[in-house]
Amino acid sequence: MKIISITNFVKYEVFIFVGLAMAMGTLLKIFEVVSFSDDWFWFLAGVGLVIEGAIARAKQRKFDKKYKIVERTQE
Repeated sequence: MKIISITNFVKYEVFIFVGLAMAMGTLLKIFEVVSFSDDWFWFLAGVGLVIEGAIARAKQRKFDKKYKIVERTQE
């Protein structure tokens, strides 16, 4: 059984939370329940992209560390 580390779990949870917050905020604004600046939407989108980039980078580093790639040169 593979155990998920708490840091990876937290990263995904935050990413999911940001996505849900964006979706709910957009729906609330569309139905005119609340009124807020569009800048908040783009702020949340930026936070989501930063988190996604951090997760992708961590996975790539883990992959690179596990599978060292050796380039061959033709002579």
